[in-house]
Amino acid sequence: MDRHADILITGGLVLTMDDEDRTIPDGAVAVSGDIIAAVDDAAGFEGWRVDRTVDARGGIIMPGLVNVHTHAAMTCFRGLADDLPLMTWLNDHIFPAEATLDREKVATGTALACAEMILSGTTCFCDMYLFEDAVAETARRAGMRAVVGEVLFDFPSPAYGPLRKGFEKTQALIDQWRKDPLIRIAVEPHSPYLCAPDLLKKAGDTALKNDCLLVTHLSETRNEVDQIQKTYGRTPIAHMAELGLLGPHLLACHCVVLTASDRTLLARYDVKVAHNPESNMKLASGIAPIPQLLDAGVCVGLGTDGCSSNNDLDMLLEMDTAAKLHKVANLDPTVMDARTVLRMATIEGARALGLDGITGSLAPGKQADVIIVDTEKPHLQPMFQPTSHLVYAARGSDVAFVMIAGRVVMENGAVFTIDVDRAIREVNRIARGLR
Repeated sequence: MDRHADILITGGLVLTMDDEDRTIPDGAVAVSGDIIAAVDDAAGFEGWRVDRTVDARGGIIMPGLVNVHTHAAMTCFRGLADDLPLMTWLNDHIFPAEATLDREKVATGTALACAEMILSGTTCFCDMYLFEDAVAETARRAGMRAVVGEVLFDFPSPAYGPLRKGFEKTQALIDQWRKDPLIRIAVEPHSPYLCAPDLLKKAGDTALKNDCLLVTHLSETRNEVDQIQKTYGRTPIAHMAELGLLGPHLLACHCVVLTASDRTLLARYDVKVAHNPESNMKLASGIAPIPQLLDAGVCVGLGTDGCSSNNDLDMLLEMDTAAKLHKVANLDPTVMDARTVLRMATIEGARALGLDGITGSLAPGKQADVIIVDTEKPHLQPMFQPTSHLVYAARGSDVAFVMIAGRVVMENGAVFTIDVDRAIREVNRIARGLR
């Protein structure tokens, strides 16, 4: 049998993030086209025909990181309105700034976000924003895997106008990108506090009809929960349950303020949760009960949220925050161990997006979304536990190589799919207009 690989990534420790959490100390990953052909000890590839060999130089070879919740184009607003309460930040600063956006500005902000994510090892992200056709096209040109959806709410949007146009745009996006290997479309009502029940139900029906993910902000703050409780007589989670919208296709973003009954409902209906610890900390929204959700069997992925409430898209830093936040909140150093958090940023994140069959771990037949973390750094030596180092010591700048769907998109700090300097210049031009 002819054993051939277009690219062989070797010379490092392989973390597969598969069901057995296999670690291969001197491992290698063979890539043919956009698929992982084999994962094995380096010695197992003797006799293979290889077009190109990538030397990991003793680093960590692992699946690309999955950012399950962000607003990519908000790179344009990084640092615009810091140190404010959520609703003041949103109503007095972010919504007015977003009213100035157009398709070109969203594409520009997304290009910068894709560059930042690629450089820090993220290969897949889930986005909710305006002018999402521009986000999809920009992510596709950058070679990134993305789940995107036009945000829907009860008031007119700068992107599409009245709500009926929002649903038309969502359906058009679904139809346009249905067969794309990298881009998937989600149906994305903003939240129960900005979406009437009829809107939410129509969004749910649209998602089910088109076999799409349904994504919404849910139970993010105490004020939100109090508002929904006052309006509908139940919590946001119970409200979604009453509307028939809980299910395995729902990605609930934040889930900070939950009752015991809410946690039970999320587990019963196999709802997926996007945890955004840095954003929730910065906006003082609270601490989501993630250890309790995990104990209940809820699938939780990790996200950065947008650059105006974080203010970065570095998933390695997000992992560090997630692990330490819950340890101190629970006064228990054993909760949110490094393995759990790393899986949230890889295979569990992929599962939250319905993509675990194609990405999130290194296994033959899966898409070749692979990164190398350079461990020859003072802050990463010595290395007793690679998983621990990734969560507690590594940072985005340690990523030396990124491949998505078999395509090398970054190597040694150079991004091949985005003009990074141009993206920086153009976002700064947009920022000058906002000032």
